[in-house]
Amino acid sequence: MLILLLEPEKKKKKKKGERRPESDPSNVDSFRGTWAVTENEAPVVGTLEGEGEGEGEGEPLEEGTEGPRPEAAEKVVQMEEEGAEEGEGEEGEGRQRKYPEASAQLHIEEEMDYMGRTWVDPPSHLKPWEGGVSTTKCFLPKKRIHTWSGHAKGVSSIRFFPGYGHLLLSSSMDSTIKIWEVYNKRRCVQTYQGHSKAVREVQFSKDGRQFLSASYDRLVRLWDTETGKVLGTYSTGKTPYCIKFHPTRQNLFLVGQQDKKIIEWNTEANKIIQTYDRHLGAVNTITFLDEGRRFASTADDKSIRIWDHGIPVDSKYIAEPHMHSMPAATLHPNGKWFLAQSLDNQIVVYGAKDRFKANRKKRFTGHLSAGYACQVSVSPDGKYVMSGDSIGQVWFWSWKNAKVFKRLACHKGVAIGCEWHPIEPSKIATCGWDGTIKYWD
Repeated sequence: MLILLLEPEKKKKKKKGERRPESDPSNVDSFRGTWAVTENEAPVVGTLEGEGEGEGEGEPLEEGTEGPRPEAAEKVVQMEEEGAEEGEGEEGEGRQRKYPEASAQLHIEEEMDYMGRTWVDPPSHLKPWEGGVSTTKCFLPKKRIHTWSGHAKGVSSIRFFPGYGHLLLSSSMDSTIKIWEVYNKRRCVQTYQGHSKAVREVQFSKDGRQFLSASYDRLVRLWDTETGKVLGTYSTGKTPYCIKFHPTRQNLFLVGQQDKKIIEWNTEANKIIQTYDRHLGAVNTITFLDEGRRFASTADDKSIRIWDHGIPVDSKYIAEPHMHSMPAATLHPNGKWFLAQSLDNQIVVYGAKDRFKANRKKRFTGHLSAGYACQVSVSPDGKYVMSGDSIGQVWFWSWKNAKVFKRLACHKGVAIGCEWHPIEPSKIATCGWDGTIKYWD
């Protein structure tokens, strides 16, 4: 009997291809780990799954040629284009982002008067206060003297022309900006169109010849007040919530954004010069203090941060367990205090000098503002505090003892904005989500 003993076949070990330098961990510049391609391995070239319908479907692509990109990749490119390279203004690196077309429509026939002055120039009878501080006693308004209507949706903010108040600028949720006469016929002078979504806020420059607009289309635009020309478009791809010109250096402005950052732009160099990134929530307000040397910011993280201008680290951090978000703030005319609208239905006061302590003796309460960024304003003589509320009323308190002086039923719905006239301190303008702007005396 013959027995054959067969040795089991030894499995041949497959030779691993030698890795390229990308697999060498010591090569810091080109290390790719397990994704490195072997020397024997040919690069995979072909179409993506579900792509190339019809002619040529499934055919391999030649090496070195670029195939059609998937829709998902196109979306990513569009998002990258929206967040164009910081500081490049309207053009990012590579492709140019398409911004909404800007235009301005003048509604009056005479652009100049018989003396050659344009409609932007202040009337000769208006004289601004020396140092911007009123020397006239302020009286509370009693009656409505005019109503401006022209916006198709709610009005989000209003601003008087700095120093003179002969013009009133307004932004609206209908994506337009309008400027109105305060004296004479009180007409709508010009309409600015350059945003594709609601405009959140507008801000005049110090001389009023230019203004900024911030919109939910993620753009901040710099306009020439008289011609309506767009002088600059600024975007980081995030929604701007508040904007503020530097009080002394008008080529600088700050933008508080949805992504918790404060961005500082230089309009002359057309680039970002500083980023203040310490907040933990969307930035709601920016208030300059000490003639622009410092500024205070509030955010959805329920805190207040004090910054030295140009330094991206906060010098003071204010946060208490009882604090709420503060979506609106302003500086007192004497420069010693700043006021903030708190979402627990009160206006709180903090020092604006060195210690930035809360003034617990001055709390202005009684109105319903929870959930809304109702503007806070102080009379030019510093004696009265004014704010709108969620049911259309405007409230007046005494600065001295925080007692309620008066309430005015102004709008149907939210009274979001209120401004004191800079020269005639007994007159105010209010705006609301009913689409109207009202003038009171």
